[in-house]
Amino acid sequence: MAVVAITGAGRGIGLELTRQHAEQGDKVYAFLRNPDGAEALHAMVAQYQDLIIPVKMDVGVDASVKEAAAQVTDKVDVLYNVAGNVGPFTPELEKSDWTAWNDVLNILLMAPLRVLQALLPQMEPGAKVMNLSSQLAASWWPYGGFYAYGAAKAGLNRMMRSVAIDLKDRGVVVGLIHPGYVQTDMGGPGAEITPEESAKGVRAVADAWTLEETGEFKRWNGEAHPL
Repeated sequence: MAVVAITGAGRGIGLELTRQHAEQGDKVYAFLRNPDGAEALHAMVAQYQDLIIPVKMDVGVDASVKEAAAQVTDKVDVLYNVAGNVGPFTPELEKSDWTAWNDVLNILLMAPLRVLQALLPQMEPGAKVMNLSSQLAASWWPYGGFYAYGAAKAGLNRMMRSVAIDLKDRGVVVGLIHPGYVQTDMGGPGAEITPEESAKGVRAVADAWTLEETGEFKRWNGEAHPL
């Protein structure tokens, strides 16, 4: 049995990762901002009994992250940084919502490091930190728009590649994963794959990730993702 910690576990890919890990017998610390409103997660808790532990965590608030991490009493084998924020959809050439930018950068760039710092004492050699990135982070992405989101995900990639170098001597593996174009609140119903397909791929990629590959960027199907 592995011990898994997942941010953004109340919906989408995070919720499906929670279900799939519990289904295979892993213990899951399911971090989410609003446990009271997470009906789907509570149904999973009832189904899988003691395997899923919902924990209130606002990844954008340092005190909340530390308080949640203090409730983790096990060594963590895998941390999935999933919690997201899409940011502005509207064109931004003439005007940007800087408050929205701050929120996006806080959740997508700062929060993964914030959560990692809080849980790092619970990680031993062989532990893995899997960060859900995006194809929008790649330098070759051929479309405009999504300024804040793309910038934050590109920053996440660069930051976690540095973290991977600094954690390699401790034996902690760091990965960056594009989860696919997924039928979530962000991707919409017309996206290419389901949360179930994405989570299954992400789990398989995470399971196979080695220390020699730490810091790399991959697709949900295991293919290398160009930077």
